[in-house]
Amino acid sequence: MFAITTSRPRVIRGRLSDWRLWCVLLPGVLQLGVAWSEPRVPGSDAQVLAELPVGARHQSGPARKLSRSRLDIALPLALFYVSRSRATGDLRYLGYAEAMLQPWTRQASVPPGVLVLEATILQSRHAFDAALRQLDLALQLQPDNAQAWLTRATVLRVLGRYDEAATSCARLALQADAGINALCRESLRGLTGHLQSAYAALVALPLQEMPPEARAWRYSELGEMAERQGDDAAAEHWFREGLQLAPEDFYMRAACADLLLRQRRAAETLQLLAGFESMEPMLLRIVVAQQLLGQGDSALGRAMLATAFDVEQQRGEAVHRREQARFLLDIEQQPEAALAAAQENWRVQREPDDLLILLRSAQAAHRPDAARPALLFMQQQQLEDVRLEPYRQELR
Repeated sequence: MFAITTSRPRVIRGRLSDWRLWCVLLPGVLQLGVAWSEPRVPGSDAQVLAELPVGARHQSGPARKLSRSRLDIALPLALFYVSRSRATGDLRYLGYAEAMLQPWTRQASVPPGVLVLEATILQSRHAFDAALRQLDLALQLQPDNAQAWLTRATVLRVLGRYDEAATSCARLALQADAGINALCRESLRGLTGHLQSAYAALVALPLQEMPPEARAWRYSELGEMAERQGDDAAAEHWFREGLQLAPEDFYMRAACADLLLRQRRAAETLQLLAGFESMEPMLLRIVVAQQLLGQGDSALGRAMLATAFDVEQQRGEAVHRREQARFLLDIEQQPEAALAAAQENWRVQREPDDLLILLRSAQAAHRPDAARPALLFMQQQQLEDVRLEPYRQELR
């Protein structure tokens, strides 16, 4: 988390790739019936599960003490903190979750549910390889852990390792319901040369028994697929439908804002992002919109973003490069610096938006050679995205 130590508003560090993962992970935990550990089912509503002092809260000493010996208390509390981090963008909650899990991660035999939730936290820090190691350990202990397969598929997707992600989706299909399985499978097919058929499959997906979080995931995927096909009206429809269902889905809100900004609908962008100024990725888009409108109050947000990225650079962190590259390109007008950040980001994650900022930066810096690895990736994966075509043609 980053906080400016002046009278300026605080900026909370939130990462868009994490929001995608959490949108997938939390429904898996809460709705798929995946048990973090063997469930403890009371014999009746009158059975006492735990006794807490009057006024005890989730962060209180008694609750933390119980969590050290009761996995059925530690895991729900840790999951609560992860969900609060998702809902607020405040990464301090991830630290609370880690503290809740620490007594269990130090055991000689770590329970599979702890490993999966720890992997969720690790990916939020972009420690993707470490997250995958934890998931592999969990699956060695519990091969039918659907949440672990879903998490693994999503992390591999962010890394651009689509064949491996598809294998995880296939294993998930043995455990999860048909809707979740289709979302996992078709979201990957939409990135590997089957965009139209994957889109049609998700449009036709029945919603009756799908939990709200999974429906929001579907709306997000449909919005992105429609945008990659060049149907901006449909993309906006799906994004706005999804936000009606899940207004705290920051990934989808940012995607909708990007769509509006690409159409230079800056005033509508500001309306969409009103109240989210404390979140750095949202503030980035707010400043872009303000500059499009020629508003002088963009200077404050610009200064806050510059300070935030400087602090991240000094700490040697590489978790926020996509937003930094866009800041340098679209706000600071520094294409060479933007290209360096975009290249660093490409080494870490390979989603279409990571590819887009790399191509845009390479074009602006007159460095087509810098985008060659990304162009090769596009060709190998048969990635379809109309947003990329102008840059792909110029950089050949």
